[in-house]
Formats: sequence, C-alpha cells, structure tokens
Amino acid sequence: MAEIFVAFPTRIASRDGHFYTARACGGKTVDGLWRGWIEFTPVDGGAPIRSPRETTQPNRVDTEYWATGLTPVYLEGALQRALSGPPTIRAATAERPAFEAPLTGARYAVVGSREAALDPFSAYEMGEQLLRKQLGALSDWHLVNIALAYDLTDESVETLNHRSPAYLTELILSGVRSRLKIAER
Repeated sequence: MAEIFVAFPTRIASRDGHFYTARACGGKTVDGLWRGWIEFTPVDGGAPIRSPRETTQPNRVDTEYWATGLTPVYLEGALQRALSGPPTIRAATAERPAFEAPLTGARYAVVGSREAALDPFSAYEMGEQLLRKQLGALSDWHLVNIALAYDLTDESVETLNHRSPAYLTELILSGVRSRLKIAER
C-alpha cells in the first residue's frame, strides 16, 4: 500500500508559472523492493499529477530516507518530468547499428551492480565535493557496496563492514582518483 513520506512546505513552480504543492510517496512492489515518486497538486485547484518512478530502494526505511533528502531543485525537475509525461519511444526498425560493439578505451571501467547506491565515477565528473557530499549522505553498507561493486579495494567485505564512514569515503575517493589518473595516461 502506498504512503506519503514527506509533504513539502515550499510551493514548486512549473515553467509556465503555475504553482504546485509536492509530496514524496512510496510503496512496496511485488518483488519486495520499494519505489518512490512525487505527487504534485495544483495550488489553484485541479487534479493532482505524479512523476514517473524517481527511485527504487531495498526497503521502506531507505525509501523514507530518500524522500527526506529531496531539495526544491530536485522537486522542480520531478515536476517537469510529471508534466512532460512518459518519454516518447520510437518503435524498433529493421535498421542495423553502425557498430557491432561500444567504443573501446573508456576512461574507466564500469563494473557496478544494482547493489551500489550511486556511480562514484559519474558523481566525481561533476566535482569531488559533490561526490563527497553524496557519499556522506549514505549509510555504511551503501559505502561498502560501492567500494566492492566498483572494485575500489582489495579489502574483504568483513573488514570493510568494520571501517568508519570517513575511512570508506576516503577509500572510494582515492580509488576513483587513481583509476581516473590511469585512464588519462
């Protein structure tokens, strides 16, 4: 059953100047995961609208944590996604791709897994401070999963589980920095 996690006090403006109230909602899926979305209600009346799925989390606690971290800027983007509707998908044609494989020599290896809460390489490209901030918002087990999923350490999961969040953050940052330096050569 779906529930409301956060009702935001700040009104969100659409690009055409209409104002909406927003609330972060979530519910459990049939496979046991939780998904989250944002509902928007026009301030001047009218039917509410909702965004597409904004997150998938392993449990209710993590979904609520996601909801409490949403910023007004994020809500503005979610409102635009809700107003624009689902993306247009072009039907497949009989055309063949121009290439048989992706470009080789990527700047870094994308290992990752569905257990990793974020891609530290993508976040790092937007700035080390942003990555540091995002890592600081995650739980210890998320940090361990990122370090393991992106092969940023040789330490065992048992050892990592006993490390401090500060240690894990620095481990991830140094691993990303060193991998990117190697890729630049």
